[in-house]
Amino acid sequence: MKKLSKVQLKQQAAVMAAVTALEQQALTELTGSVQCWFSMEYEAFPGSLLVRVQFSEQTALDAAQPLLLPWQKRLSGLLLKKGIVLKDLRKHLVFTLNDPDA
Repeated sequence: MKKLSKVQLKQQAAVMAAVTALEQQALTELTGSVQCWFSMEYEAFPGSLLVRVQFSEQTALDAAQPLLLPWQKRLSGLLLKKGIVLKDLRKHLVFTLNDPDA
């Protein structure tokens, strides 16, 4: 794997901090949430950022789906505090049953 530049390391740290904060909120507020994780391509950042909130079962996922937009806004706000602006916040956060190894 290619070594990350200083700028990429700063981007990764900022995203990790925002996702960790979001995960803490999700674990306390969203029933059935297990963890949050993200993927991104540094060359296409921030457009390539995708954060996933993982749920333990389908019923918890179904119950949380109506709350997706407020959580997308929450992620956008957390990233904005880190200096990262998302143009279309709806593309960057999804609720899923998949884990990072899937």
